[in-house]
Amino acid sequence: VLVHGAAGGIGTSTLRLAPAWGASRTIAVVSTEDKIAIAKAAGASDVVLADGFKDAVKELTGGRGVDIVVDPVGGDRFTDSLRSLAPGGRLLVIGFTGGSIPEVKVNRLLLNNIDAVGVGWGAWAGTHPGYLLEQWAELEPLLASGKVSAPTPEIYPLERAADAIASLEDRSAKGKVVVTLR
Repeated sequence: VLVHGAAGGIGTSTLRLAPAWGASRTIAVVSTEDKIAIAKAAGASDVVLADGFKDAVKELTGGRGVDIVVDPVGGDRFTDSLRSLAPGGRLLVIGFTGGSIPEVKVNRLLLNNIDAVGVGWGAWAGTHPGYLLEQWAELEPLLASGKVSAPTPEIYPLERAADAIASLEDRSAKGKVVVTLR
């Protein structure tokens, strides 16, 4: 599993969950050197910088590519993410923190029999009553057994909510960001 934005909330959660769901290897992609330790602490098997990640993935996988790409970043990484997939692989489109919404040239999907799938959790949960309970029923035993560790959030008091939001917007957030009300 290749994880973009690996030092953020979605990325660190993916790095903790993927092995519990059968991933034998997780490759974290981070934007800066100071985020490497965060991705490693979340359980990344390997960590690479965003610049040149496609070639690094090719080398790490012996040219095979990865089975899954988790992408909350989008932007200019998208095409190289598709190129990083092994035949039959799947790219999960989760968001666009990179700023731009990429376009897919569908011949890329056809050539390696790969998928690009939208993963809009809120939209899905809103139209599937009881889905949150199903997810929790799957996750809770993993947390209770210690197979998956809970995140250690970066906590902001309510009066610093603007700073919390700014850390998400400027991509300086490390891990999960939480604003406390009391």
